[in-house]
Amino acid sequence: MKRLLLIPALLFALVTLAQETIDTEAIEKIKKEGLENSQVEQIAFELIDKAGPRLSNSAGYERAAQYAISQLTEWGLENAQKEAWGEFGKGWEVNKSYVAMTKPYYMPFIAVPKAWTGSTDGPVSGKVQFVEINSEEDFEQYKGKLKGAIVAFKPRGDQSPTFKADALRYTEEELNEMTEPRVESSGWTPEQIAAWRKRREFSETLNTFLTEEGVALIIKGVNGRHGTLFTSSPQGYKMDAAIGAAELETAPEHVNLMARLVENGVEVVLEGEVKTTFNEDDIQGYNVIAEIPGTDKKLKDEVVMLGGHLDSWHGGTGATDNGAGCIVMMEAVRILQAAGLQPKRTIRIALWGGEEQGIYGSRNYVKNHFGDSETMTLKPEHEKISAYYNIDNGTGRIRGIYLQGNEAVGPIFSEWFKPYEDIMENTTITVRNTGGTDHLGFDAVGIPGFQFIQDPVEYWSRTHHTNMDTYERLVIDDLQQIATIVAGFVYNTAMQDEMLPREEMDVSESD
Repeated sequence: MKRLLLIPALLFALVTLAQETIDTEAIEKIKKEGLENSQVEQIAFELIDKAGPRLSNSAGYERAAQYAISQLTEWGLENAQKEAWGEFGKGWEVNKSYVAMTKPYYMPFIAVPKAWTGSTDGPVSGKVQFVEINSEEDFEQYKGKLKGAIVAFKPRGDQSPTFKADALRYTEEELNEMTEPRVESSGWTPEQIAAWRKRREFSETLNTFLTEEGVALIIKGVNGRHGTLFTSSPQGYKMDAAIGAAELETAPEHVNLMARLVENGVEVVLEGEVKTTFNEDDIQGYNVIAEIPGTDKKLKDEVVMLGGHLDSWHGGTGATDNGAGCIVMMEAVRILQAAGLQPKRTIRIALWGGEEQGIYGSRNYVKNHFGDSETMTLKPEHEKISAYYNIDNGTGRIRGIYLQGNEAVGPIFSEWFKPYEDIMENTTITVRNTGGTDHLGFDAVGIPGFQFIQDPVEYWSRTHHTNMDTYERLVIDDLQQIATIVAGFVYNTAMQDEMLPREEMDVSESD
């Protein structure tokens, strides 16, 4: 459990500010390189369009990793490599996916195979049978009746028109509200967590039942609207997970269309085919790591880290989740190299794997290098890392930063934002926590870990885990701004006489 020593930490921060000044000449070099000579578009093309979807342990992930290693090496970073973080599980690829309604008229449907789903037995065609199964008691009425069937599940939620813009930028009022203290919580009660687990377990039980009954194809209406559909997070990558029946997560409007037809006595016929393959040759999970070595004899063994997660879901090409984070972090280290800067501390970039399945890549990296958050047994490297900076909230420009409760760094970051006031509408600094991404593993063992505040743009409405997360959803100017600011923060951290202040932790003896 973290214990904040507010007064000593703030005094440390103020003393640090009094002793050090920002290298304005270096920051101007960073801004010039990042804003006038940006390579964001080229990096985006390579990571998104050329590598394609980057599901963990897939061929697309490997393509992206190899590009990143090659490019980082070309820019002069050292020790660029894939580093195994532990066992992930099965690789999986979509080889073919097709579904269309052929009766009462022809209509191609928008659909994505559920991750780690199995294949159909070649092309299949037949009447659609809607089923409603909410508990194991409902199995009985369907036993022996589904062999070779195409079964469909209606979507939940609202698919009616919306009257709110998909793309949003934070207002000044919203950013000001973020600076107000609030009671932090996970947002989930124990009862809600238990209910979620129960639903997930039942989903696996249902899939087993349908597979054993011999269904030909599952059509599931999922959350979304306007042709955007949200993919789910199954457990099928685990080595002991059985391969289930082929399942297509389908645009809710198309499933609703079929349901209305069937409910009004109109026969609906579908045809489709799903081909997928599994890979168990290498079940390890990997991160991509590279470094700009420090130049100061006393400080070069200390590290400043920056990163984002390289893996994505497979429905789109993972442009904003989280291609954007990897694009800007790669661009940030390129800027530092191109500007000819010589950081005192080593700067280490990490592109994480396995984030979408449980933040595995970064959490295990922290466990392997810095310490175990469950036992709070720390490793020697824990004393040598100053901070970790993360981007994983889409393409939106930086509007400030979350301090994760570490109030002592607030005055420092406030000074660091000042040279960027010409490209920042706000510099909101909030003590609040933000969750769900790779800085959490660092924060959990007392390492200062930060996620920047970003404009949401279309992240929650259109791109987070959807089939529409593609290159077109990127705002290039915003990415250039992000990369330039991150480069400055990383450089400043690498040049400080002292590491960033930390919150005190209750820990066990180090290894």
